[in-house]
Amino acid sequence: MSDAPERWSQASVHPDMWTDPDDDPRESDGAGPEGELATLQDYLRNYRLTLRMKCEGLSPEQLACRSVPPSTMSLLGLVRHLAEVERDWRGWFGPGGPEPKLYGARDADFDGAAADQALVDGAFADLAREQAATDAALAEYPDLGARILRDGGSVRELWVHRVEEYARHCGHADLLRECVDGRVGQ
Repeated sequence: MSDAPERWSQASVHPDMWTDPDDDPRESDGAGPEGELATLQDYLRNYRLTLRMKCEGLSPEQLACRSVPPSTMSLLGLVRHLAEVERDWRGWFGPGGPEPKLYGARDADFDGAAADQALVDGAFADLAREQAATDAALAEYPDLGARILRDGGSVRELWVHRVEEYARHCGHADLLRECVDGRVGQ
């Protein structure tokens, strides 16, 4: 016998998908976004939704579960980490430099991810707030070629890095979720 959960998907149309296309908030009819910035924003939006979808329906215990040992990652830790990262990105170009860490010293975002509903609610509120703040700060720079980063990097580089960060962590979320309750799908 194995303690591993049985694999399952909520989808019925395509069994390798997370949910059916008609129920997927990432799906849209018609042409894709126009232009580079709109495309980057669309990809980021979809990865943000993917992370939320991977966390939906789980208890605080399941969200805090470090299901892929010896890694300290958990779904809740990823939410906390991405809130921290959103805050950190503003320090790359915003006035005054980096803001204080949300959760403390290195790896506290993962290490402090505990099975507590107030902590879960706080983490999702932190993530929404930090995403909105970074989005608002970047909205001031519609020219993707503008060199605004302290190291001389462009707005484009920051947008691409944001998409990459969420995409990588959504891959982690896929594995974490499957190990927590067996649910699979992109």
